[in-house]
Amino acid sequence: MSVFFLLKSVISSLAVFKRVVFLYTTETTAPPHPSSYAVSSKIEPFYKGGKVQQYIFCTCGPRVNILQIDTGKIIHSIEQDDQEDITSFSLSPDDEILVTASRALLLKQWDWKQEKCTRSWRAIHNVPVASMTFDCTSTLLATGGCDGTIKLWDVVKQYCTHNLKGSSGVVHLVEFHPDISRLQLFSSSVDCGIRIWDLRTSKCICVLESHYSAVTSLAFSPDGQTLVSSGRDKICSVWDLKKKAVKRTVPVYEAVEGVVVLPGKSDYSQMGVKGEGLHFVTAGSKGVLRVWDSSSARCVFTQTLPDAPALNTEEVHLLHTRYNLNLIHIGTWSYWACFSLLMKFVGYNDDILDVKFLGKDDTHIVVSTNSSQLKVFELATNSCQILYGHTDTILSIDVFRKGSMFASCAKDKSLRLWKMDLKSGHVHCVAQGSGHSNAVGSVACSRLKKGFLVSGSQDCTIKLWDLPDPLPDVGCEPVLMTARLTERAHDKDVNSVTISPNDKLLASGSQDRTAKLWSLADMSLLGVFRGHSRGVWCVQFSPVDQVLATASADGSIKIWSIQEFSCLRTFDGHDASVLKVIFVSRGTQLVSSGSDGLVKLWTIKTNECVKTFDAHQDKVWALHGSSKDDLMVTGSADSTITLWKECEMKQSKLQQELSNLLHEKKYLKALGIAISLDQPHTALRVIREIRQQEDGVQELEKTLLKLRQDQKESVLRFSVVWNTNSRSCLDAQAVLQVLLTHLSPEEILQYQGTRTHLEGLIPYTERHMQRIGRLLQASMFLDYMWQKMRITGGKDR
Repeated sequence: MSVFFLLKSVISSLAVFKRVVFLYTTETTAPPHPSSYAVSSKIEPFYKGGKVQQYIFCTCGPRVNILQIDTGKIIHSIEQDDQEDITSFSLSPDDEILVTASRALLLKQWDWKQEKCTRSWRAIHNVPVASMTFDCTSTLLATGGCDGTIKLWDVVKQYCTHNLKGSSGVVHLVEFHPDISRLQLFSSSVDCGIRIWDLRTSKCICVLESHYSAVTSLAFSPDGQTLVSSGRDKICSVWDLKKKAVKRTVPVYEAVEGVVVLPGKSDYSQMGVKGEGLHFVTAGSKGVLRVWDSSSARCVFTQTLPDAPALNTEEVHLLHTRYNLNLIHIGTWSYWACFSLLMKFVGYNDDILDVKFLGKDDTHIVVSTNSSQLKVFELATNSCQILYGHTDTILSIDVFRKGSMFASCAKDKSLRLWKMDLKSGHVHCVAQGSGHSNAVGSVACSRLKKGFLVSGSQDCTIKLWDLPDPLPDVGCEPVLMTARLTERAHDKDVNSVTISPNDKLLASGSQDRTAKLWSLADMSLLGVFRGHSRGVWCVQFSPVDQVLATASADGSIKIWSIQEFSCLRTFDGHDASVLKVIFVSRGTQLVSSGSDGLVKLWTIKTNECVKTFDAHQDKVWALHGSSKDDLMVTGSADSTITLWKECEMKQSKLQQELSNLLHEKKYLKALGIAISLDQPHTALRVIREIRQQEDGVQELEKTLLKLRQDQKESVLRFSVVWNTNSRSCLDAQAVLQVLLTHLSPEEILQYQGTRTHLEGLIPYTERHMQRIGRLLQASMFLDYMWQKMRITGGKDR
């Protein structure tokens, strides 16, 4: 904590270097306007590793998310109070008890339907718990630790019954024998052996050795006499549990992550099962499900995902396959009978780079992430379709007017044209083109007829492409597109291209800080828009007026006349680069998104920001409006896609009251409202208002110390976010100086997630100190030079 006080003193001594960096717009000054937006739904990351349970229970950092299968929505979210990552969890067979283990070495029992922790206790393990499972009666819980020990817990009487030692290294798999009368536990650790424990004597009675790589899954036959084990050594072993020996080794030729034994007394003839012997299903790294006959070690059925290419990446398809395997545990055996893919969920999207509405009534969205695959989400269910074709990161997407066709471009220097079947929703590639010598950063589709598209590349050129006519049918190979015209347009990367509503004009924006207007008839240059001090990230034509909007890395948005090439209006308000801008409300308003994680709504007539939306935690790269102008979608580097719905522009009472309180200098109430709205940006605005007063230090101290404990916790959480930005770090450090000076360490440690917050503060604080230290050295050099100039005889002015 001393680092914060040291930083405070350094900052105070360098007051001369403080810069005024934020410009705020006050929402109360804007006249009422019929259009605003409210969050309608989100597509958030819900899976970051770990096993998937019934009803799709999955871990995501410090949370366990519970998804409703038919809608794909998160209906419950179990979150650790200390914000420590969950290392393992298990749901009891009766679906009543959920137990989680975290890096804090705590076990917690949850009433997951009420999202409430009913009990917590120390795990006794010296290191985090790596695996856990319930027995069939839902009364015994086994936990395998990274310390090589296994603990058994009576969850009813709440005490530890066994402490099993002898495993070497991390115990990553534990499983009870389904026949509870046997009282046997099976486990596997890094030595690749499968240990059988007799719970009556607490001793290991046998070690089954066959695998030479990590054992990933265990499955028992219906009579309990046979065990099937799978591993990443590309084999499955069938064990006779009476003889404790291998009956059959089945070569699978791929790393296997999950195995399920098919129960008897059912008809599986559609899956190639003809005899009555033991059959099991494997899910592996190639993204396919296979049915195997254990007696002959022969694969009798193979099912491939319908939209998967011949060569799959292991990580992605393994995730989807594991979802499908665990869906079977719900009891939907008809799903297995025909191996039809009902739904596909994506647990993590990485950085969202672009997103567009798709479909006749905007029923889908197509998303490009930091990968070579496109994802098409059905908004009603969040079911995802993955499109393959590009070989490198897809940078941009654009949709044709009717919404059934779209184009994509990528770092692999190519473009692809995609078409959606409006009845089935299935999307396939119909055309592809290449010709650029560097990454293609932007693509624009014609607005009136599906006749052409334009691409802009990092090779500084723009290409005009004619679409093939007719387009190939479903199942046919994509046809090749050829560029009709090529023009060297800019001196640096072309970041954005857009086509006018009448298909006659083209605008381009570049890293060379200019935007240009072109005639699409012959690609002749009509004019240049100059005025931005940094690169232009986005250009957009108005749907009704003869103006062009540009968004730049200098933090501003400009409106230009396309007849006189003069700047009509400038909008300032973002604290960092403006990445995207679109016209909404029939061309009377603008929506912009920036690197500061904010989305802003602007009224063009009054030149003011009428609303700031604080729904993302990182750069908002993607922004698009629906064809009916009533929906908006944003995508961010925080892996979140947010759907916004148009609503009547009525400033809420809380927002109105907040502005009034700031005007009346009632800062305590103003900060309380900002915290209740859970808006870090608004709270930062209040903090800055306080610090700008003559007695700002005393006023800030008085205000913060009067907050309730939960409000102080929120301010501490906000400060972690503010501290990551050099432009708001001074405000964060001012808040931290008050909290760390006047509150005892014991009191601070009682706050929720304090340990995580402090760990997040230290590296950024050290970075700020290094920067200020360099400024201090530079100031001393200036003082030294000035003194030397005076000594040599210069007059002191």
